[in-house]
Amino acid sequence: MRVALVGTHVDVERLRARLDESMEVLGEFATLADARHADLEVDAYLLAPEPSSSDGGLLEPLSARELEVLEQLASGLSNKAIAARLGISDQTVKFHVASITGKLGVTNRTEAVRRALRLGLIAL
Repeated sequence: MRVALVGTHVDVERLRARLDESMEVLGEFATLADARHADLEVDAYLLAPEPSSSDGGLLEPLSARELEVLEQLASGLSNKAIAARLGISDQTVKFHVASITGKLGVTNRTEAVRRALRLGLIAL
């Protein structure tokens, strides 16, 4: 996978240390706008996580199931599709989405995915 790293020099170095060996870094940039402007053919932009406090920057840690639901949200799946993929009910997915948004301190699923990316909880 070809990636571009985004963040401060120190943050990018921390991010680089966590990369899988299958990832090829095509560039490092201070901002996402700079990375996009470079017009590289990358599969993903990896944003360095926000500096975290002892609790990881979350109001409360996400459960393993909430992380699974969050990954499906990042894929753009609907609640019904997530439910089918994970073998749970639509109502359970709604419950998890509400819990995720509350724990991340956001108001909707798009903000939840953005915040999770910044915190390094998920990757695209």
